[in-house]
This record gives sequence, structure tokens and C-alpha cells, in this order.
Amino acid sequence: MTLYVIQVKTGGEDKYLKYASVVPDKGEVKFIWPRRKLRIRRHGIWRNSLAPIFPGYLFLEVESVSPELYWKLKRIPGFFRFLKDNHQIEPLATRDKDILTHFLAYGEIVEKSLVTFDKDNRIIVLDGPLKGLEGRIVKVDKRKGRARIALEMYEDSFLIDFGFDTLGRAEK
Repeated sequence: MTLYVIQVKTGGEDKYLKYASVVPDKGEVKFIWPRRKLRIRRHGIWRNSLAPIFPGYLFLEVESVSPELYWKLKRIPGFFRFLKDNHQIEPLATRDKDILTHFLAYGEIVEKSLVTFDKDNRIIVLDGPLKGLEGRIVKVDKRKGRARIALEMYEDSFLIDFGFDTLGRAEK
């Protein structure tokens, strides 16, 4: 199967998926919406929340986008466009697909990573979705338990926060 990217209204991904689930005769179409768990503190209370890894984007797994499927998906409220654009619908490039499959290996909802810090206060990822992405980490907030990483898709770069739990300090 080939992966395509649909840009939808940011914050309206779940609503779009709800409408898309009732599209008649959609055939062998599967939507993928990767999300991450974060702990957010508001008014002194910590809460768990789900946030999309790629806000405003859904992934469509299908052999090809037929004109009929395109028009059915386009008519759903919240649809903006296919990537690269509606006239030039391109499947996800290998580099972008590798990043997506890295996160999907941990499930559609990504849990926190397990990290430790060395004597120079550098982060060492022991397990979880941040494993293998250490070179992309641009900022670490120990108090909030978050690491900000730089991701690219279709040659566009953006920053995303991922949660982590700390396991003491590394000995080396």
C-alpha cells in the first residue's frame, strides 16, 4: 500500500475522521493519525493529554487515489488539500515514510520515552519513540519532561515536543 498525506483543519482531525468513516464505497482505504501522550500542567494540576505528532495532517493508506476517492474526501468538511497539492498528488517520499513508520512502530498513540542524562547533562534515550532521533533533539526541558525535536515532511521543517521519563543519571 502507498501512503498519501491529507491536510485538514488543525484541531479538526478527529472530526474529519468521523465524517470519513461513513464515506460510502471507500474501498481499501485506511486512515492513520499518529498522536503522542503529553503531561500538561494547568492551574497546578498535571493532566495527561493526547496531541497529534503532525498537527493538521492525516495519512491515507491506499493503492492509489482515484478521482472518485479524491472527490469523496474533498467534500468532507475540514479538508484542505492533498500534499504536494491537489493537482499533483504525490505519495509520501521514502525519507518521510521512514519517520512515520518509526513512530508507528510504537503504535498510533506514542507513549513517553525513557531517558537518562550523562555527567555533561546530555540526554541519552534508553527506550521509546525518541530512540534513534537523538540528533534531531533541539531542546530539552527537564522540569516538564519534554524534548523538542525537529521533523521534516515534504521539505517543510517543524518542531514537536515529546514526553519523557527520567531514569536517574548515567554512570559513564
